[in-house]
Amino acid sequence: MLGGARSGKSTWAEAQFAGVAEVEYVATSELTPDDAEWAHRVALHRDRRPATWRTTETLDLVSVLDAADDTPVLIDCLAVWFDRILNDAGAWGDAPGWREEVSVRVDDLVGAVARTQRTVLLVSNEVGLGVVPATAAGRLYRDELGRLNMRLAQSVDEVWFCVAGIAKRWQ
Repeated sequence: MLGGARSGKSTWAEAQFAGVAEVEYVATSELTPDDAEWAHRVALHRDRRPATWRTTETLDLVSVLDAADDTPVLIDCLAVWFDRILNDAGAWGDAPGWREEVSVRVDDLVGAVARTQRTVLLVSNEVGLGVVPATAAGRLYRDELGRLNMRLAQSVDEVWFCVAGIAKRWQ
């Protein structure tokens, strides 16, 4: 599921598992004490999930996808996951070897998505439809996330796009 910010993609993705008692919801964000607005967004996501769903907060998506578990998985959000991966690798400061480190993480994720036996719904931001970011970091993020989204789109059965809460299948 791809879409822009506040497009309804997460709500749509959650609705795909309506009536499913057990779902593993993988949250990729990180709460920081100085960001009350982000904490509010996370709380809204938590509040609308059924109590029977289990939440896994991790960046280790490969382990989740490789788990011997037939519970469906909803990963929200790859854009947040990718930002954290870029940060951990030192991309924002152009640390030596960051591209190789990120490439390995992306290859591992794409491989896990391709081989998993679990029903998986991935949520990610589509960031290539807007203006060209004014900063080098913004352009780097947009370009690299676009490449990640393209790689994953080649590894899944369906690709959906959400605008204004309306989802359409593209593949």
